[in-house]
Amino acid sequence: MKSENTIKDKSFEFALKIIDLYKYLRHEKKEYVISKQLLRSGTSIGANVEEAQAAQSKKDFISKMSIAAKEARETHYWLRLLKHGEFIIKDDLLEDCDELIKLLTSIVKTSSENNS
Repeated sequence: MKSENTIKDKSFEFALKIIDLYKYLRHEKKEYVISKQLLRSGTSIGANVEEAQAAQSKKDFISKMSIAAKEARETHYWLRLLKHGEFIIKDDLLEDCDELIKLLTSIVKTSSENNS
């Protein structure tokens, strides 16, 4: 169960970083479309992880964590677009997102195997 706490903490911290990046993109770079998509998907990861903590069943837990993993992949896409579009330079958020994807994939896989 330690992994759920880790993913909960990491996804929350990641959401805070996404909010900061959103503010930067809106105010400094005047980028409004991709930044909004990034904000939605990047904060949705933690929201789905949080919902999974109160899942009504193992199947519900797996479903919520799977959605969080999909949102993480979408977020990774937006971050790559922003990087290649030269709105951002550093790779730290991409690395954080990669870590979240790996953690969520592992949680879903392990939970699915244990549910069989």
